[in-house]
Amino acid sequence: MPAALARRRKGFETELEIRQHRLIADEPQDRGGGDSGPRPTELLAASLASCTVITVLMYAERKGWELGPLEAAVGYTTPSVDDTPSFTVELRTPAELTDEQRERILVIAAKCPVHKTLASRDVKIEDSLEPIEA
Repeated sequence: MPAALARRRKGFETELEIRQHRLIADEPQDRGGGDSGPRPTELLAASLASCTVITVLMYAERKGWELGPLEAAVGYTTPSVDDTPSFTVELRTPAELTDEQRERILVIAAKCPVHKTLASRDVKIEDSLEPIEA
């Protein structure tokens, strides 16, 4: 069973199937889509944001820290042909954290699986082509 399945619906609109969940990805109208869902690169940024928050929360829970509100705002710069893609991750935490907690949270945030995958130069992607059975 694949981790995710994408199925074309109409135009660039794509239905994503992840376990029992269904999402829509699309392109904005100015790029030929119907804007019925986020762009794939926006979903990638959302994956990094959610993984960062979950990883920090799991760590804080193990440490017995009550963090309260926690946010990760992720930006993504679409590269030109010769550039490297780049992400910015801005963690937003309650003001009452100690300097030591803030430093540790930054270290832990960089250890989330999506962050590690995106930062790796050793990611391997194997492509194949199979016919769709009617």
